[in-house]
Amino acid sequence: MRKSLKKATAKGMKEIYGADVAPDIIQVQRTKSEFSADLTIVVFPLVKYSRKKPENTANDIGVYLKHVFPDISSYHVIKGFLNLSFSSEFWLQQLNSHSRAIQNALVPESKMKIMIEYSSPNTNKPLHLGHIRNNFIGDAMSRIVKANGHDVIRVNLINDRGIHICKSMQAYLNFDPDGSPEKSGLKGDKYVGELYVKFENTYKSEIDKLKKEGLSEEEAKKQAPGMQKARALLKKWEEGDDKVIALWEKMNNWVYKGFDTTYQRMGIEFDQLNHESKTYKKGRSIVLKGLEDGIFYEKDDHSVWADLGDEGLDEKILIRSDGTSVYITQDIGTAVERFEKYNPDKHIYVVGNEQNYHFQVLKILLKKLGYDWADKIEHMSYGMVELPEGKMKSREGKVVDADDLMDEMFQTSKSMSSELGKLSDLTDEQKNGVYETIAMGALKYFILKIDPRKNMVFNPEESVDFNGNTGPFIQYTHARIRSVVRKAEKMNIRVPRLISEDIRANEKELDLIKLLYHYNMVLKDAADEMDPGLIANYAFELAKEFNQYYHEYSILKAENGNLLQFRLMLAYHVGETLKLMMSYLGIQVPEKM
Repeated sequence: MRKSLKKATAKGMKEIYGADVAPDIIQVQRTKSEFSADLTIVVFPLVKYSRKKPENTANDIGVYLKHVFPDISSYHVIKGFLNLSFSSEFWLQQLNSHSRAIQNALVPESKMKIMIEYSSPNTNKPLHLGHIRNNFIGDAMSRIVKANGHDVIRVNLINDRGIHICKSMQAYLNFDPDGSPEKSGLKGDKYVGELYVKFENTYKSEIDKLKKEGLSEEEAKKQAPGMQKARALLKKWEEGDDKVIALWEKMNNWVYKGFDTTYQRMGIEFDQLNHESKTYKKGRSIVLKGLEDGIFYEKDDHSVWADLGDEGLDEKILIRSDGTSVYITQDIGTAVERFEKYNPDKHIYVVGNEQNYHFQVLKILLKKLGYDWADKIEHMSYGMVELPEGKMKSREGKVVDADDLMDEMFQTSKSMSSELGKLSDLTDEQKNGVYETIAMGALKYFILKIDPRKNMVFNPEESVDFNGNTGPFIQYTHARIRSVVRKAEKMNIRVPRLISEDIRANEKELDLIKLLYHYNMVLKDAADEMDPGLIANYAFELAKEFNQYYHEYSILKAENGNLLQFRLMLAYHVGETLKLMMSYLGIQVPEKM
């Protein structure tokens, strides 16, 4: 209907005012809750064509649309907003067609190949709460964009080289040269992460000692023995030293095994894995070619820089004086390789907002190097996750480990589910499956319901609350609906495919149908605005409205057979829509809770 209204409004502008207006500039949205209507057309952008006041323009369009669409029962003008109301018959027809509406992906006006990069872990530590938000946002957006009819390539760039990796390697040589995850009893990523923390603690002590000897902070950081050894390892790695490469491969493989276990539990998958160790040389050669062509310049210490003064920024180092590469250099190589291989219409980087400057510079550098596709790069910048007690610090080991958090969520889910006592007929294995589903649903939903651009505070206990705007509340609503359907089947009543035309739906039922109707609109807006929170909060609104309806009206004890079938069909579609919307967030919904 939104597309039809846009086309009809554009046609009306031509017939009423003789103005050629493109349908895509016409805004049709859900009517705000404080007004009694169904859909709203924003008229303000059209007054320059009508040359009338917004109220008069809205009224002219309202008269025209009411003539074109008999299903429009009335319209109201509020300043520059045209609020449209549709007949009960129209909404009942929408319920009959809802199954077809949600079974297939949307058909976009222009299908695109979209690459989405997320996760991007370092192989010197396990995944933590910050990674959880990154992975959940990237996974959800991949699902949402795909549901909008686009081809999606999910990629993960693993940060497997650089000074931070060499810090863990140096700590291994210093503290546990014959050790392994198996000997320590730890997952590989946790074992390596603990070595990284040991390095940082020792490094900090070395800096303090040198400062007491009279060195400045900057000099102490450079001359600290641990950092000098780590930098020497990095140089040997880039030179291809066999022993250093062998140690690097051994420790990285420990970490990969640990990552895989965590990704599997989180339900995170990728279509393509990239490693910085495989692309940094390409980036370095591209930068050196840029130096040769006069795009970049070299300082006396042989470091290579880009002058970004014309763009209102400072200068940016691309290659260090010792010849080693920096992050931006390898990102150049990775981007070029991806566009050469896949040629995506859009490349979205899901990375925290502390890297806003980095991606601004990356785009500028690619343009300077002559890559026209640089404008296809987008940075989906998201806010940081904090705990009630404040920020996390991975260098000090003060982080919420992803595995530990998921274990905690499982135990909380188990405790709260046991109190409800509705899983007594399940085996222990089945119960554990439900507990895990609830735990991951709580975690993902709490993270994803927040606008990704905002910072957020994660509260584990609040996330598992079975009441309020939480994943378990929506999961429980779905389980309640499935229970109703099972009871109906025991009564030999099946969910009808169509409802009787003589049904008289009440206001609550019409409100539910209208919410179901907005499914496609919400799905499209979530992709356009890059905000999975729109999906999450729509699912909560639908679940909340259904629960209010369920408490006021009986489904299986309706006054007559037609009304029972109508209410059963309405409940079924609410359940199926909740299941589908939650799946776009990577959340499963159990049949029983």
